Amino acid sequence: RDGWRPLFSGKTLDGWAQVNGTAPYTVVDGAIVGTTVVKSPNSFLATKEEFGDFILEYEAKLDAPMNSGVQIRGLSTPSYQNGRVHGYQIEIDPSDRAWTGGLYDEARQGWLHPVYGPEAARKAFKMGQWNTFRVEAVGTSIRSWVNGVPVANVLDDQTAKGFIALQVHSVGDDPAKAGQTVRFRNIRVMTQNLVCHLADRIAGA
Repeated sequence: RDGWRPLFSGKTLDGWAQVNGTAPYTVVDGAIVGTTVVKSPNSFLATKEEFGDFILEYEAKLDAPMNSGVQIRGLSTPSYQNGRVHGYQIEIDPSDRAWTGGLYDEARQGWLHPVYGPEAARKAFKMGQWNTFRVEAVGTSIRSWVNGVPVANVLDDQTAKGFIALQVHSVGDDPAKAGQTVRFRNIRVMTQNLVCHLADRIAGA
């Protein structure tokens, strides 16, 4: 009944392709490392596969206080702003507002669930450490957890299916912000037996 499968082997970027931007993505010590560059729009490394209803888990670490995130049900089509990536994003935000785990709609609706509270949600992310994220996208429901703490809980029917993508945020023209890194590892997804696993989570199993 496990049902999990990895999206990243820990060794290569097979199954992934860059969409938008020029920030490089490399594999280092079993993690995907995205590095900021100047004069680039937001960069995304996207799965070649699309996902509809799923549970997603991954770990993320920031080596510098930069903005990042993970697109879910992401889209890139010629008819929408010349292929600009858009759609739901689980935020990574180490700034003072601390909205990590919130739900942002990239290049479309904007914030769907900013993290104004509770305080436990705003404090769940640990800068400079590995953080575990969980995302449940089932039908119109999107929920997120950071290090086991519930954060976002949204109903939205804009997009039913799309790719998963790792963001390196634009840093504009500031050379001082070049070379900052975000790391992702242990990326896995479940598309089968969702009802059983959701029931286990609700029951506290």
